[in-house]
Amino acid sequence: MAEGCTGSCSSCSSCGSCGEDKMAKKMGLISRKIFVLSGKGGVGKSSVAASIALQLAASGRKVGLLDCDFHGPSLPTILGVTHKKLDYSEEEGIIPLPMGNLKFLSVGLLIDDPDQAIVWRGPAKMGVIKQLLEDTCWGELDDLVLDFPPGTGDEILSACQLIPGEKNAIVVTTPQEVSLADCRKCLDFCNKLELKVLGIVENMSCFICPDCGKAHQLFSSDGGKQLAASYNLPLIAQLPLNPQFMEACDSGTLPAKIEEFPSLIKF
Repeated sequence: MAEGCTGSCSSCSSCGSCGEDKMAKKMGLISRKIFVLSGKGGVGKSSVAASIALQLAASGRKVGLLDCDFHGPSLPTILGVTHKKLDYSEEEGIIPLPMGNLKFLSVGLLIDDPDQAIVWRGPAKMGVIKQLLEDTCWGELDDLVLDFPPGTGDEILSACQLIPGEKNAIVVTTPQEVSLADCRKCLDFCNKLELKVLGIVENMSCFICPDCGKAHQLFSSDGGKQLAASYNLPLIAQLPLNPQFMEACDSGTLPAKIEEFPSLIKF
């Protein structure tokens, strides 16, 4: 603890080792941290993050889901909670939204206008991520799933610097080379920051025709499988384009229908 600090000061988060102790204590109650990453936008990363968190919670684990995509928070829509607001306690801080075994937190639930653009530079993002991690009543969790924007920018770097101990990553891609090229950069980022990669998820791997049942390769084929093999990583899943799944995400009914879709719990 910082010299002269009693541990109860209101500025504790900014007084050196005292703030570090607070983060370490809060994160120490969480067994596993899972970063859901993608090198490229539009690959369905947020829907994959939601599926992972919901399926882990349905299996009986205590799970937190943190939406770190400040500029395009889509998880409130996917989970059907855009109308919800978060509570705050002077003693416990931000109270994440309870959803059974799942606790959910998004900046999208902290702003009044869902169409409002959030214009933050790097230092502001780091400050907000710090607050969402250490000033939130996460409690004891088996897993904390963090959904990040695409690329290797401020949000991911800040979380890596702030969260002590082992951190894990799942990388989401689509089969075509334009996505794989960006994901290779993402994997290099994970290696440099000592993020343990649990595996690759290949999304939009094919389209299965609802009339004839035949699989159509819309975006090349097996790109994620080849990426996983080249880096000696597990291929967690190859997910087809599923109109029912997309409708569930758009309508916010995914939590109620999660058991109808392929499981991603293989890590």
